[in-house]
Amino acid sequence: MSPQEAKPRQTSTDYTRPYRPFRVAVANRAGRLARKAGFGGGLDVDRLIDAARKKTGLSDFGDEWFLEPLAVLVKSINEEANLTTVGYAVQRSRIVSVLATRLLAERLIGGHPEIVDLELGRIVLITGLQRTATTSLHRLIAADPAIRALKTWEALNPVPFPRETQGKPEARLEAARRAEKAMSWLAPEFTAIHPLAHDAPEEDVFLLDLSFMSQSPEAMMHVPSYSEWLEQQDHTRSYEYLLTMLKVLQWQRPGRNWVLKTPNHLEHLDVALRVLPRTSVVQTHRDPKQALASFCSMVAHGRGILSDRVDAREIAAHWVPKMRRVLERSIGVRYSGTAGACIDVSYYDLLKRPIDELQRVYRCAAIEFDETSERAASEALNANVQYRHGVHVYSLDDFGLDADRIDRDFEFYTRVYRIPDEATGLANA
Repeated sequence: MSPQEAKPRQTSTDYTRPYRPFRVAVANRAGRLARKAGFGGGLDVDRLIDAARKKTGLSDFGDEWFLEPLAVLVKSINEEANLTTVGYAVQRSRIVSVLATRLLAERLIGGHPEIVDLELGRIVLITGLQRTATTSLHRLIAADPAIRALKTWEALNPVPFPRETQGKPEARLEAARRAEKAMSWLAPEFTAIHPLAHDAPEEDVFLLDLSFMSQSPEAMMHVPSYSEWLEQQDHTRSYEYLLTMLKVLQWQRPGRNWVLKTPNHLEHLDVALRVLPRTSVVQTHRDPKQALASFCSMVAHGRGILSDRVDAREIAAHWVPKMRRVLERSIGVRYSGTAGACIDVSYYDLLKRPIDELQRVYRCAAIEFDETSERAASEALNANVQYRHGVHVYSLDDFGLDADRIDRDFEFYTRVYRIPDEATGLANA
């Protein structure tokens, strides 16, 4: 078979048997045996904090309000997530890294108080249901040299490392390269679902993760008690810390304007618009049958990295009602008269007429769309090779979902935004 005829790799739909590199499988088995013998265990908040302080040589977190969400998250992980040995190691490393970032940020801002007074320019905030082309739109706008975006290496380590020279983040870039390679080795199919690159634009949900208040844990793990607790909280302080971290990043690498992106914002549009200055909201839309099936598959693959127990129907039972609630909440904000500048972008229009849609977004945000903007977007479009990392395969049936039921349950949403059925092209009037 010639290279032209070779079919791209397809993602698996056997979610009950996650892929495991041999060394990972051996480590997980050894960990299970150790736990049966009474050795090992879950995460411990005090030990995580001690590890972060030892890693940085710092002790002052400033305001420690984030310890409550951390404690809730750790308890939920220990009691509900059913992580493997490697899964615990990954979560332990990530939480220690987050705590270390907060320590480093506290010292940095203490030494450079001018950071908190920095202006960010205009902010384009992209949100929508997961799998509705938020990433594609984000990367098109981020290609514009006049608009600043969070890069993956910054998302993983937004504060300069100790002894790092300003403007020379080589150590953080190398750390992101290692993380990219590790992820590709650990879960090669995941890159077909959500491409990863150390220097690509990345979701600012990583900055919300610094407060342990985001959708990331429930997307990667089975943590229902944490999810339930999170939905009852006021997210103002996590968004205030997001703004602080954006200023820390602006201090390091200034930008005239910013583009942010994460579906997490859809749940908290009111808070985001209240906290983030000069912000325009861009909401993407797609047939929820397709978006939900794709996202549930993404969650299943993600959970399979950290746990041997992946229940496709449980994933749908959690996320489908949650997405309905999120959409109801966002519509309430959008039509409250307090949402300010908002624009809607159809997944289908973006695929057909990307430059036209970009021009609409720029007008809404009061940012000039010039020849440089168009050239950068066109180059980004040409560089995006479809199925480079494989084909993402998914269906509603895999998650016990019924198309007609979703049409009924999400009719309130498809009617408001006139979203077509992806199979027929007919809009919900």
